[in-house]
Amino acid sequence: MVATVSDDQKTETSPSYGLRQHVLSPLETLAQSVSLIAPSTTPTLTVPLVFALCGAGTGLAYLIATVAVVLVALCVASFARESASPGSLYSYAHSSLSPAWSAVTAWALFFAYVTTASSVIGGFLNYAYVFLDEYHLHVSPVLLSLVAAGGAMWVAYRDIKVSAELMLWIEGVSVCLVAFVTGITLWKHGLHFDVSQVRLKGVSAQQVRMGVMLAIFSFVGFESATTLGSEAREPLKTIPRAVIQSALLAGVFFIVCTYGEILGFHGSPTTLDASAAPFHYLSAQAGVRIVGTVIDVGVLISMFAATLACVIAASRVLLLMAHHGLAHSRFGVTHARNETPGLASILTAVLAFLPVAVIAHRGASGADIYGWMGTLAVFGFLTAYTMAAIALAVHLRREQRLTLAKGLLAAAATLAMVAALVGNIFPVPPAPYRYFPYIYGVYLVLAMGWYGLSRQRDRA
Repeated sequence: MVATVSDDQKTETSPSYGLRQHVLSPLETLAQSVSLIAPSTTPTLTVPLVFALCGAGTGLAYLIATVAVVLVALCVASFARESASPGSLYSYAHSSLSPAWSAVTAWALFFAYVTTASSVIGGFLNYAYVFLDEYHLHVSPVLLSLVAAGGAMWVAYRDIKVSAELMLWIEGVSVCLVAFVTGITLWKHGLHFDVSQVRLKGVSAQQVRMGVMLAIFSFVGFESATTLGSEAREPLKTIPRAVIQSALLAGVFFIVCTYGEILGFHGSPTTLDASAAPFHYLSAQAGVRIVGTVIDVGVLISMFAATLACVIAASRVLLLMAHHGLAHSRFGVTHARNETPGLASILTAVLAFLPVAVIAHRGASGADIYGWMGTLAVFGFLTAYTMAAIALAVHLRREQRLTLAKGLLAAAATLAMVAALVGNIFPVPPAPYRYFPYIYGVYLVLAMGWYGLSRQRDRA
């Protein structure tokens, strides 16, 4: 069940499901969303990938993605002001939509968090080899993946407060250093606009559309503060605030960094999309070479922090799914001493580790794994975001509180997410991306098949 509140009387109480209650400060609650977004990783890994798709239109792609994500953030925040539950968007769908559609939301969201964890483990591999290759050291990618997944599992299993504090410090330092180098780059180029980016030189609408799809991946997880439920202090205030703040701040940060990176790579012998560590080059150009190395270390650790944030979010969604009969009841049990979903954390980390281990063992690079698994994750997030926007309209109409403004907000967010979802499918992208919709579709069919069998057993 989810705790709800009326207009005239709000309450902070909600089922704890065995989790520790009211231990996270507003800043630590914000850290969950920020760490899953992992903003320092976007300028270093995702922006080059988006640049490869739309060149000078990368900044515009991030601007459009920011608007779309903020629309969803406003919908999520509207729910978060009324209920607090570890189920995140699934709990909102469960309270407003039919059981089947809420099950789709749950399985989509769980898929999204797990595949995002796999993606950032790939990013961890990419930056680990930046240092290992420099010293001509070889470490098995499977072993490195195990370190990232196993470490995240251990911290998530032990203590949510330690997890939040660790993520906050790691990501905060990394973001400050990236912003520092970007600021120096902009200052050295003087107060003038980059004509190629302003005029979108050589950029087509189709390129921007493809770039927007990948740019959205930079934001996924902004809603993950909602998985903290009653673990946050004053959750009905701090969680919606964290959701909106993380989306807005990340959007501004991404747009500014994108503009600075493209500007800084003008005249470079290596293009932005071909650079393995772009801030290594930008730091050298800015005259602070040592900062580039520190940023690379920070990004490496941020990838671990993002893996941790994914494990925390996915395990709490799985916890609520178990309580609602969508997963085995054992995953609904919390550790008696740690007050964390121990078994759910272990399963989440294992599921995130396995595909990375297999793909890396077959010779794929960390950057490829980051892009492939991240694209898969987007399908899950877009599904969950769409369901959350629809659920908001249904919920407000049922409560006879649906205003024109709220209705337009829910409709705009739904249309934005559906457009993004369709844009990932048509026109048909090149391999291996063309196969990802089928992989996701098979997953949903199997998940809903399990749901159908469970419902039949319950009726018997």
